[in-house]
Amino acid sequence: MSFKEKVSEELLLEEEVSKQNEIVVFNDDVNTFDYVIDTLVDVCDHTPVQAEQCSLIVHYNGKCTVKTGDYKDLEPRCSRLLEAGLSAEIV
Repeated sequence: MSFKEKVSEELLLEEEVSKQNEIVVFNDDVNTFDYVIDTLVDVCDHTPVQAEQCSLIVHYNGKCTVKTGDYKDLEPRCSRLLEAGLSAEIV
């Protein structure tokens, strides 16, 4: 096995081990920027600046990853986002 193959194999193994889930929020025509920002600050522990940036990304790109981590941590957060009327899913 060459050095290049060994390094590539190690990188692939690291990627598999460090795979984390993500909460993705999708754009809608219902919620205001301020409401989405306040919800992200409350639910995802964002700073106001982070939440504003995410809301702009959602608006212009149609979706944005707002939180990454273990499924056990993300599941209740995603549920709260859905209860607040945002469109979100864990991927």
